[in-house]
Amino acid sequence: MNKNGDSLIQSRLYCCFKCRNVIAIQDDIVAKDFVAGKFRAFLFSHVANVMNGPAVDRTMITGRHKVSDVWCSDCLEKLGWKYEKVYAEAHSYKLGKTVLIRSKIDSAY
Repeated sequence: MNKNGDSLIQSRLYCCFKCRNVIAIQDDIVAKDFVAGKFRAFLFSHVANVMNGPAVDRTMITGRHKVSDVWCSDCLEKLGWKYEKVYAEAHSYKLGKTVLIRSKIDSAY
């Protein structure tokens, strides 16, 4: 512990697999069992160092949602998408959250 009594253990960082730009932290993972088409993914409450594309309606495995694609702000690699609007109440927990495809991010300590 540090002098303030806080733990010195830090949360794992996630970065772009291509350029190592830090994108998110482990503490912001909402769900680890997301599926993005044929890819596994994480759902994050917050991400950083990304650019969002325009919001578009897209039919996904779980139905229709308004999403914006998310790209790394350094190398412009597409990493996933952000839920801008959900049409079914059962999916309201996704609103404002970002899906990052696991194969597009890497952990860094």
